Amino acid sequence: MTTDADLRAHVIALLSGKGAHLAFDAVIDDWPTDGRTRRPAGAAHSAWQLIEHMRIAQRDILDFCEKSDYVEPRFPDDYWPPDNPALDDAAWAGTVSRFTEDLERMQQLVADPATDLSARIPHGTGQTILREAFVVADHNAYHLGQLALLRRLLGAWHAPAFSL
Repeated sequence: MTTDADLRAHVIALLSGKGAHLAFDAVIDDWPTDGRTRRPAGAAHSAWQLIEHMRIAQRDILDFCEKSDYVEPRFPDDYWPPDNPALDDAAWAGTVSRFTEDLERMQQLVADPATDLSARIPHGTGQTILREAFVVADHNAYHLGQLALLRRLLGAWHAPAFSL
């Protein structure tokens, strides 16, 4: 029988990129500076746009989970950043840092035994923290796959280590 602690550990591992998913750091570490805003032929978004989109969406889900006065952003306009060919190191680092901090916050929310993972979010329409954690993991995994492909198209792929 799976315990509550087991379920929480499995969800945290999923959010972390453990198992069959790539971890965020493994994909973006040492991303070439000159490739942060480049879009190779056929790519719809740059690396920075993808990471910023992931950050915005993840933050939105976290806000939905935690804030009773949550206001839903406009889709898609509020979820995608514009092109930013003049992105500097500080802006890149800020996006990466805020994404990582919010991912850690989602993991803390799931890990907290006081969080009822199956309780409906009061201001939602039936969503639960467990569902929202799955949405974060799924959304991040999808875009991490895009980032891995983008990095390959840029000629900057390194095979990250991951464990099953």
